[in-house]
Amino acid sequence: VYTVLTTALDRSISQRAEEIDVPALDQPDMQARGLSHYRDQCVQCHGAPGVARHDVGKGMTPVPPNLAHTARNRTPAEVFWAIKHGIKMTGMPSWQFIFSDEEIWDIVAFMRQMGGLSPAEYQAMVASVSDQPEETETSHRFPNADRGRLAMYGYACIACHRVPGLVGPQADVGPPLAGMGSRRYIAGVLANNRDNMVRWLRNPTQVDPLTAMPDLNVTEQDANDIAAYLETLE
Repeated sequence: VYTVLTTALDRSISQRAEEIDVPALDQPDMQARGLSHYRDQCVQCHGAPGVARHDVGKGMTPVPPNLAHTARNRTPAEVFWAIKHGIKMTGMPSWQFIFSDEEIWDIVAFMRQMGGLSPAEYQAMVASVSDQPEETETSHRFPNADRGRLAMYGYACIACHRVPGLVGPQADVGPPLAGMGSRRYIAGVLANNRDNMVRWLRNPTQVDPLTAMPDLNVTEQDANDIAAYLETLE
């Protein structure tokens, strides 16, 4: 069963990654930024040279792969696709709502380098990477309801809300979102319009300090996309 599923997974990723354009990945600044992201977000499940997975990574089924090996056996486009979109029915999430495409390529660049690192070399690189985040310019697009629908998964909105057409635990922690586009108010405190929905999604505790809705660090673009999607739920 594992072999069949793995074969289907490999072929599925390969097909979807065929038309991805791969940038130059041998730039030291890309690899350094990728190391920083890898250290903060990937080591917990995948480990690194001389670094064991954390307990959460050890307990997953299937076990998260060794990414030094993955980088040697998959094309950069395939690695990029898997990081961006995640792998269904595994613990691998989609990172497209956390990292920009440029940041994902940085991770791919580091992963390709990681395959040749000894544990000592990896630790030396980690010690040399600054923890100061670089300021990046955010490009704004016209709100996209289809992307907003995906963002409902990316920010785990479905963990607390029932959303028509989206698969989730169907837990009524927060109110069901069916008909959200035709409601008069958001959370009973804001008039239901695009600007207020974006405000609510980005800073719910500022709007209502007593709300159980957590601050999810939703970006302005993602909030606009989610708001556009919620408007369609009539």
